[in-house]
Amino acid sequence: MDTIYERYSKILQSNPLFKDIAPDDIPIMLNRLNAYTRVYKKAEFIRHSGEPADFIGIILAGEIQILQDDYYGNRSITASITEGSIFAETFACAGVKRLPVDIMAAGNCTIMYLDSKTLFNGCDIHCQFHYTLIKNLLGIIAGKNIYLNQKHKYTSQKTTAGKLLAYLNDQAKQKGSDEFVIPFNRQGLADYLGVERSAMSAEISKLVKMGVLETKRSYFKLL
Repeated sequence: MDTIYERYSKILQSNPLFKDIAPDDIPIMLNRLNAYTRVYKKAEFIRHSGEPADFIGIILAGEIQILQDDYYGNRSITASITEGSIFAETFACAGVKRLPVDIMAAGNCTIMYLDSKTLFNGCDIHCQFHYTLIKNLLGIIAGKNIYLNQKHKYTSQKTTAGKLLAYLNDQAKQKGSDEFVIPFNRQGLADYLGVERSAMSAEISKLVKMGVLETKRSYFKLL
C-alpha cells in the first residue's frame, strides 16, 4: 500500500475525501479501509449493474462513465468522472445493496477501492479520522447533487439545440472562456444530453452555419 500511495500521493492528498487529514495519516486510513487497486483498459466494464455496492472508488488515473439502460435498452451516460474523483459513494451511503448502473472505463484507468462497510461501521481500533472522512463524504455528495441538477437543466430543454446550447454555455462559464474542450466525444455528448447523435450532429452543423459556434471533435468556441 505504501508503494501505491507514494505513486499517487498527490492525487490522494488533493482528493476531497481526505480533506483536513495530514498526508502522513492517509496511508494509515487506506490500510484500515482495506484499500486495493485495479487497472482497466478502455471500454472495459469496471462493475456491472446488479453487483454488490459495497465499495467507494477513487480514480487514480483515467476516466470512467456511469451508464444506465432504460426499459427498452437505450443507454445513457449518467455521469463522466475524471481522475482524482470518487464514485459509487452515493450507493454506499444510501445502503443500496446492488448497483443499479454499469460502470465502464472511458479510457485506460487505475481505480482504488475502499471498503465502505469499514468506513461506516468504524475500525476495530478507535479511529479519530472517521468523523472527518464521513463529513468530507457528505460534502462530496452534496456537490454531486448540484451536478445532477445541472444535467436536469439541460435535459429539460424542449429541443436538441436548446439542450446543447444550455450545456455549452455552462461549460464556457465554468472554464471562464468562450473556447473550451468538453469531456465527451460526440456519442458521449449525445448520450449525456439524452438525444440521438444524428439529430445532435445536424443541430451542431446548423449552429456552425449560423455563426453561433465553431467546433472540431471535443473542442468548441462560442461566437
